[in-house]
Amino acid sequence: MQIESLKVFCDLAETESFTKAAQISQVTQSAVSQQISALERQFKSLLIERSKKKFRLTREGQVLYEFSKNIIQSYDSLHNRLQEIKDVISGTIRLATIYSIGLHDLPPYLKKFLKEFPDVNVHVEYRRSNQVYEDVLSNVVDLGLVAFPVKDTKLELIPLRKDAMVLICHPQHPFAKCKSIKLSQLSGQKFISFEPDIPTRKAIDRILKDAGVEVQTVMEFDNIETVKRAVEIEAGVSIAPKNTVTQEVAKQTLVEVRIEGPAMVRPLAAIHKKNKVLSPAIKQFISILKG
Repeated sequence: MQIESLKVFCDLAETESFTKAAQISQVTQSAVSQQISALERQFKSLLIERSKKKFRLTREGQVLYEFSKNIIQSYDSLHNRLQEIKDVISGTIRLATIYSIGLHDLPPYLKKFLKEFPDVNVHVEYRRSNQVYEDVLSNVVDLGLVAFPVKDTKLELIPLRKDAMVLICHPQHPFAKCKSIKLSQLSGQKFISFEPDIPTRKAIDRILKDAGVEVQTVMEFDNIETVKRAVEIEAGVSIAPKNTVTQEVAKQTLVEVRIEGPAMVRPLAAIHKKNKVLSPAIKQFISILKG
């Protein structure tokens, strides 16, 4: 019996998916099934109740999971400590990020990290916000990058910084001639929104509601790139993080306008599963993100 087999079993128990467990270990689903069968032969016990409708550990499987988790955490701590003693920074970091952070915030930090630690492989997945949380909780990734982070007792939340939010419009829109506008001026405007379940959309909706402003939502998208494209074709105005529109403003395909009143900001954070053993590479990566 090997540590890797116990790790695969824990990944399967946490994700409740042979597909995701295979993805985490970068093996085939068949290989996952074979390792689970090998563990069942080793312990002469049925570990998983196999059913098409529901995944469930048996009593023996639950006991094995609890002990295996401790064994893996101890092994990871040992491995990381030895790396620290030898001053070695290597391995793989699995990262899930929402589109706007991955495309506009992450690149300079990632470039700096890879320059300092070329022996580390960083695998980046672009996901919707709810999927980032799911991937972190199910151990599919090591770290998640999100906006307007949601507290969870199972997660460790690391605040990073706050992005300024600005109004964006087409260069021919009347707002384009303004240095700033009042939030009340958005009443009745055609508005390009994020989809309702996206945290940035929820935050913008709260701000507008608190100000008694009603906009006319004409389009909804799940990422910042399509929101910008819609504004560029004069479908409406929108509110977006300032650093995500830098290129468009420079090319004069969009205009950014400051919104008067209390600063509108979007907090960013890194998240990882609570009690997760962080490798030296992950610790260094977080340090650079915070820097």
